[in-house]
Amino acid sequence: MSMNICICGGGGLGHVIAGMAARKSMNVSILTRRPGQWGPSLAIEDCKGNTFVGPLGAVTDNPATVIPHADIVLLCLPGFAIEEELLRIRPFLQGNTCIGSVVCCTGFFFTACRIIGRDASLFGFQRAPFIARVHTYGRKALLLGYKKELQVATVNIPCPETLRLALQQLSDTPVRMLRHFLEASLTNSNPLLHPARLYSLFHAWSEGDTYTEIPGFYSSWDDESSALLIACDHEFQQILQALPVRIEPIPTLLAYYDSHDAPSLTRKIRSITAFRHIEAPMKKTEKGYVPDFKNRYFTEDFPFGLLIIKSIADILHVCTPHIDSVLEWGQIVLGKEYIRQGELKGKDLPETGYIPAGLFYELLNR
Repeated sequence: MSMNICICGGGGLGHVIAGMAARKSMNVSILTRRPGQWGPSLAIEDCKGNTFVGPLGAVTDNPATVIPHADIVLLCLPGFAIEEELLRIRPFLQGNTCIGSVVCCTGFFFTACRIIGRDASLFGFQRAPFIARVHTYGRKALLLGYKKELQVATVNIPCPETLRLALQQLSDTPVRMLRHFLEASLTNSNPLLHPARLYSLFHAWSEGDTYTEIPGFYSSWDDESSALLIACDHEFQQILQALPVRIEPIPTLLAYYDSHDAPSLTRKIRSITAFRHIEAPMKKTEKGYVPDFKNRYFTEDFPFGLLIIKSIADILHVCTPHIDSVLEWGQIVLGKEYIRQGELKGKDLPETGYIPAGLFYELLNR
């Protein structure tokens, strides 16, 4: 019997995962705001020169059409869209449906338990399974990079091994199951990497300043960015040490990037081929380029990334001065208030991935 998988979201990862699943003979449906722009099949061109084509089933904006029939519902959405999507699909979920997220560092497990219920069958990837971009919306996508291994955590999944094999078949990548949902929820990838780099790039910027060109986000990475990232990661590792998680699935950034100090980390990040085309988030004005504070690197990785790490640090009474400095700068450029008088009690916390202590300990102690 073929597996039915519903992909929620029409970004790069949604396209690539849908295409990969379809070519593996899974029954793929798409829940998207723009169903009319999708074709009957999806082509995926990967970084090895291969092109895969797979047929799609229903493509719709109506969750009642696709959610009740899905064995797996996979959210390929930014953190700020997770809650709204879960509320949309909740009335149509069946008791045996596995609900997952393509990344969990935006608070997926906490949000899903709060909205769907403590007995929901949940899974999620620690890091995004592919580097993906849309080529032609609803028709073709680019798989720019595979991972050596994918790590997945589960909560209330009756048979994790069945899920693991399905995800491994879909992704053409070895999948390893994590022992604790926090091993997927806490990562020093985008939630640290993006804000630290943005701070280094733009903390000296003020209204009226312009740039003559857009720097490469990774290709022009510098030692200042590396030093700040290493300092934030040191604080992150202190959080991990206060939790019942293994360190091995969440190595230090120096270990992950096979580096030993700021200059070697800079060289490593600059050398990653798949990242070279990515520019800093900026927009053009009549006088030049300025930071684009509405870019997803700002609107997701501060309120649904770094702030989640900070909220857990506060629960555990771990001091995070470097993370605090980056987050306080982020709230200024976003025009938000998360930290007030040195504490997470700003008026805009309800619109973030902030994790209350009660919910944190409830899931931790299950």
